[in-house]
Amino acid sequence: MKKKIKCAVVGVGYLGKFHADKYAILPNAELVAVCDSDPDRAKEIAEKYNTQSFSSYQEMLDKVEIDAVSIATPAFSHYEIAKFFLTNDVHVLLEKPITTKVEEANELLAIAKKKKLILQVGHLERFNSVYIALKSMVKRPLFIRSERSAPFKLRGTDVSVILDSMIHDIDLIQNLVLSPIKRIDAYGSSVLSDHIDIVNARLEFENGCIADLSASRISLKTRRELRIFEKDQLIKCDFGEKTLTTYHKGVGKIKPHIPEMVSEMHTCEATDALYTEIAAFLEAIKDQNTTETMAEDARDALDTALKITESVIKNEEKWKE
Repeated sequence: MKKKIKCAVVGVGYLGKFHADKYAILPNAELVAVCDSDPDRAKEIAEKYNTQSFSSYQEMLDKVEIDAVSIATPAFSHYEIAKFFLTNDVHVLLEKPITTKVEEANELLAIAKKKKLILQVGHLERFNSVYIALKSMVKRPLFIRSERSAPFKLRGTDVSVILDSMIHDIDLIQNLVLSPIKRIDAYGSSVLSDHIDIVNARLEFENGCIADLSASRISLKTRRELRIFEKDQLIKCDFGEKTLTTYHKGVGKIKPHIPEMVSEMHTCEATDALYTEIAAFLEAIKDQNTTETMAEDARDALDTALKITESVIKNEEKWKE
């Protein structure tokens, strides 16, 4: 019988409880502990999965043998908690954003590399079946349009909508374009929280691709869409509906010099992206694969997100002049 990986979860609120659930059912994992600053919440989740509960992650590691940990706490605490576990030789799956400062992300990357540990970041859309299908179809994007919107919720408002929501699309787009960004221009505003709640950003890449991104957490409807324009082809992805639609030139013509357009819709399998993500994390630990963990990409997405924030602030100051 193969040895199971001893796993723990720090932060078992809305998202962390799902991490605990996946570890409890994954065949190569053993959920040995959960931790939350709210002792009652930690105890509730621990009792559900017949494991131990703690209100201090330092105490948890002192009393329980842990191989790997998911950290699903507020963004401002990511650096401190992840550094603690990496320093103590524990593999880390860290919810996005990786940290709130690029310098902190670089330090975590350096520690993980030195100790040959897995540091994976929870950019969940990478494991969405729609994006997996899209990745194999994209050749050379010329223009990209993303839209991510949702009704207002208090959860996640400790950071801006850029770090909470738009960062997903930043990561996906940078992974598709694979070119440095040469210019960023963004506009946004806080509406219901103390941080930016709605934002529009344009990224210009050195290879000529342009990406327009919009994100809102004050919308009436939930939308998670991505459109990729290439020569003779448009690919439209709906992450929520799990559909991928392609539009391309047909052999006929609507009118002289105007080709017909042919569309084809694919419905992707409704897989559990979080299960797939955590399974990949555990597989990387088993294989000691410390190179394909996306942590560097997460750091780069954070860097772009912070530059978008700087552009929003700069343009807001210009508007006030």
